[in-house]
Amino acid sequence: MSDWCNTDTGEAVYRSLDAVKNLQIKVHLERVTTTAALSLRLQQEVLTQQDGGAIELKPLTSQAQTGDNEEEVVVGWQEKLFSQYEMELFQNEAACQTPLDRQYHKDVTALNRAKGRQNNRIFTYTDYDRYTNCHQLQQQSTTDLLTTTKSRPTFLAERMASMRHRRQDRRTMDFSFPKSKIINWEPSEEFKRSSHEVNSVMQTMHIMGDLGAPGRLGQKENECLLFTVKTDGNGTVVVKPDFNKGKEPYRVVTEGANKEVWRLTVENVSATMKSEDKEREKHLFKDLLVKHKDFSNSLVGQDFEMPPAGILRYLMNGEIVSAKGFEYDNIYVHYIMELPNNWSSLPMQPHSGVTHTSRTKTSGKDNVAYFCYPFTFEAFYMSEKESGESLPHWPLLYFKVLSLDAWQRCRTEGYGYLLFPDTPGRHTLTCHTWRPLQTGTASAMRRFFIGGSPELEDPSYVRTPGHFKGERLSRFGFCTESSGSVTFNLHCIQQSKAFVDSSTLRRRKHYVADHTHGFSHHDTLMSTMEAFQRARRKMQDVRESLPRDFIASASQLQI
Repeated sequence: MSDWCNTDTGEAVYRSLDAVKNLQIKVHLERVTTTAALSLRLQQEVLTQQDGGAIELKPLTSQAQTGDNEEEVVVGWQEKLFSQYEMELFQNEAACQTPLDRQYHKDVTALNRAKGRQNNRIFTYTDYDRYTNCHQLQQQSTTDLLTTTKSRPTFLAERMASMRHRRQDRRTMDFSFPKSKIINWEPSEEFKRSSHEVNSVMQTMHIMGDLGAPGRLGQKENECLLFTVKTDGNGTVVVKPDFNKGKEPYRVVTEGANKEVWRLTVENVSATMKSEDKEREKHLFKDLLVKHKDFSNSLVGQDFEMPPAGILRYLMNGEIVSAKGFEYDNIYVHYIMELPNNWSSLPMQPHSGVTHTSRTKTSGKDNVAYFCYPFTFEAFYMSEKESGESLPHWPLLYFKVLSLDAWQRCRTEGYGYLLFPDTPGRHTLTCHTWRPLQTGTASAMRRFFIGGSPELEDPSYVRTPGHFKGERLSRFGFCTESSGSVTFNLHCIQQSKAFVDSSTLRRRKHYVADHTHGFSHHDTLMSTMEAFQRARRKMQDVRESLPRDFIASASQLQI
């Protein structure tokens, strides 16, 4: 039987720029035979087959009407086709309770006046019907109806079944979590569903089939889900099963003692867009893009923000990436900025910060603690005309690496500093650290058991203390010990009007030099041509002054 039916009944996802209301689906449903008669016919075909060709299955021919065995309809997006059960239900106005039911009552009454409905077995449930949101219909699998193999829905399918109802009943959440509950170590199932699963609203449409016996249509137990269409309104269309596209039809097997086999064919018969409409839509999108660009320019403005003349703006987006090679675990970094003379920053600009505590992990031969801690710093440099300094002193970043033991006591692991790069762009820097060392066994035992360690009173002592005014700085006798290193990622931006002026002057000089170079070549060529003309005239004068006999003899010698 697999030679004439398509067993691939999985979902298919399409992306379309056209409106979903233009979607047209042609559904063809045809009764083959009952399974008992099918088995008997297969045995007869196998016994009588002589040429070894494929077995041909013919539709069931019975005394019933043709519409009972075969039907084909074209359904649009969210188009309502009533079933026999709905026709009988909505005829009674007393059974209509909701505004949608009353609207369906008017539609059914109009259909009865117009000599009934066109469809017989194929009908639809739209996104507005209460049957579409029914839990049993959502749990029903199309694979179970179109094939004989039973498959259980996945874990995600079970959790997504009631996702739409939760979104409709969702309340505003309070995101002001206390510091003690930032991490949920034991998440509940409801927390997983609300936090980890995609919660997008999908519009759904089901194409159903009434596979009851002829003359017994309109019974709920004979309804069968044939085709499902979902869309999120952003151009994504999900269909299950996929369109046949020239492949074999799907096989639908009913339940019960007398099982019946049906053929299902689903095709996309949406009208293609004309060339004139495509061009009109192209120009429409182009105009929309221009309007959006103009709107964005109106919000941003035409003037680019520039610092005042004589001021250098320095912006750095930094990141403390990792630290490795330190003695203890559970480390964090405390950093502070220092601005030299003629540098300033904004009043609300933070000059210090502390990273989170990170546990180390083994990477190769080193224990590495990853922070990925971002920070931003913005400063301004104003040069003094009477100052003889040609280059500014760049800002500094002093940092201290500390560790935290099980009793929440801090230990100093190392000191270091970072000089801000003087060139714009991306920079990856690794700074090595050291820590003060107190000789003796008592200091090492105190560091291990109690957690204390020598510390610097002034962080700038790592480089040159700010209060130092002498010519030579001696650190003889100060004992230190090398520790680990810290890695930084820095993205630097420099902005100044002097850069614009210098680039403009450079282009102007280059332009003048090009013209001067061109004129010099032109003058050299003209002077050469004039010298050649003068030499030629002199030769002609000399030639005319010589006797004719001498010229004739010279020409014969040349020959």
